[in-house]
Amino acid sequence: MERKVNLILVRHGETKDNVRDILIGHNDSPLTNSGKKITKKVAKDLKKEKIDCFYCSPLGRAIETAQIILKDLDYLSLNIEPFLIERDFGILSGRRKGETFKYNSKILKADIVDRFLEAKGLETFPQLFERAHKLIEKMERRHPFKVILLVTHGSIGKMIRAAYYGWDWQKGLEAPYLARDTILKLKKEK
Repeated sequence: MERKVNLILVRHGETKDNVRDILIGHNDSPLTNSGKKITKKVAKDLKKEKIDCFYCSPLGRAIETAQIILKDLDYLSLNIEPFLIERDFGILSGRRKGETFKYNSKILKADIVDRFLEAKGLETFPQLFERAHKLIEKMERRHPFKVILLVTHGSIGKMIRAAYYGWDWQKGLEAPYLARDTILKLKKEK
């Protein structure tokens, strides 16, 4: 599958709720000092890249991450993109990961993070995967043949990678974890 854009994915920095092992979803939590420090390192690494456009999730933790990156990439302007928002965890949002078994019946043990497949109000992976497809189509329409930096979240990041490469959502879950200090480059085939 040939894509009309190259994407660079960066996950938001570590938050206070991440440290407390809380599922954040659409909720928000500020970055920790460690999260800010790692983001500054990522920003310095991104200076080596030729980036044409910059988008981030509307959630505060992604915006805070993007603002740190902007200090090193000040030639870019930041655009907020609703399709980049994290997965809605429904009834699991704001709960400690250890207590979530009370609220859902199906969990997929994958890589570093357990993936919740069922819970009241939970955005399913097929829904998230569809959103990732819409995001890529939007970027291809707006910025053909450009390099686009996306500051996003773990679950939607996995689905963006799957949609970009033409995988199904299950294969996207099997792909390596999107760590907070990782710059994930998705490149079109030649």
